[in-house]
Amino acid sequence: MEFLTDLSRGVLGIVVLILVCYLFSAKKREINWKLVGTGIGLQVLLALLLLKVPFINSAFDWIADKFAKLLQFSGAGAEFLFGNLITDSDSFGYIFAFQVLPTIVFFSAISSMLYYFGILQKVVYVLAWVMSKTMGLSGPESLATAANVFIGQTEAPLVVKPYLEKMTRSEILCLMTGGMATIAGGVFAAYIGFLGGTDPELQAYFAKHLLTASIISAPAAIVAAKILLPETKSKDISSQLEMEGSTANNVLDAISTGTTDGLKLAVNVGVMLLVFTALIALANAIMLKFVGSWTGLNDWVIGFTDGRFAGFDFTFILGVLFAPFAWILGTPSEDVLLVGQLLGQKTILNEFFAYAELNNLREAGANLSPKSLIIATYALCGFANFASIGIQIGGISAIAPGQRKNLTELGIKALIGGTIACFLTACIAGVLY
Repeated sequence: MEFLTDLSRGVLGIVVLILVCYLFSAKKREINWKLVGTGIGLQVLLALLLLKVPFINSAFDWIADKFAKLLQFSGAGAEFLFGNLITDSDSFGYIFAFQVLPTIVFFSAISSMLYYFGILQKVVYVLAWVMSKTMGLSGPESLATAANVFIGQTEAPLVVKPYLEKMTRSEILCLMTGGMATIAGGVFAAYIGFLGGTDPELQAYFAKHLLTASIISAPAAIVAAKILLPETKSKDISSQLEMEGSTANNVLDAISTGTTDGLKLAVNVGVMLLVFTALIALANAIMLKFVGSWTGLNDWVIGFTDGRFAGFDFTFILGVLFAPFAWILGTPSEDVLLVGQLLGQKTILNEFFAYAELNNLREAGANLSPKSLIIATYALCGFANFASIGIQIGGISAIAPGQRKNLTELGIKALIGGTIACFLTACIAGVLY
């Protein structure tokens, strides 16, 4: 009975999310509903294979365990550099600064090395081939979407650099949406650190779900993009499945380049969290003192939420605004405001802040149900936020200047598509949990 309830909530969520995409579609009559059905079916099939088929699930557990062990290797490097700073404190600030951020650098170097040896390209090619053949996509957009599962939203376009200038608007939106809906290898390691802390078992558990989320969000991103802006030009789907190779001179050059890129990303993540956390604290303090206190709303909010919120502040407003989305994803009713808050923070600010806040909620004893935790983990797993619009415009237009107009015009649609894709993934996770 409980499964039927979860299934009905999941189906309702998928229908509502598809309807939202339809309402924002630029060419409603041109939507290829067969592609939409195939994409959702492929997403469900991948989720079932990865989470429910025993031997595949066991293989994925093995992969996740190896990712967790890789984190321990990065910890060895961090301990050499920072010494007792990472061993004498269990506070999240220390763990984040001296354990999580170094893993970003380490994983970026590992990814660059795998790309140099051509290993990453082979994995990407398999996923791209599946999407190309099942969903009728062109080679470049299949490759770019598959590459987004493993590398960043500005690095993935380099995989199809020769084709960028000739891409149609629909293909460009598909490229951008794929970047919004998935994560990169470096931040993947950071998210494991956020959620798993220093517990190897928890790290492996969340590594499995984060990797699953990124993989099954790829077809969801295509579905969202092709509803928002359907392709009207015929494309040759049997060719152009060729990737650009690494530009590194040798393996040491690849490691050095990856390390430098990882350092930039780690610093960027750290300062973003510092600034956004301070700004949220400032906004909360102002609203609590000058709105909530004067109107008496603080006491009402505390009573209404059983003390889960400090009063009428910015985070509570985000929770209210995004609570309907949290509910349709399958979140238990008692947690919809807290999960809604996280969804809002992820969209308005970024997923780094949202995952950090999720960790704070758990440490503060918010008692999120296991199902709510899984749904939040999947829903937050993507780059769909307003800052990413600027990142994509700057990064992609630098290598394809002729597409700058399309990039600027399609930014908001890509944000909508990426958000919907992550939510579709969370819906399915909620049913299968």
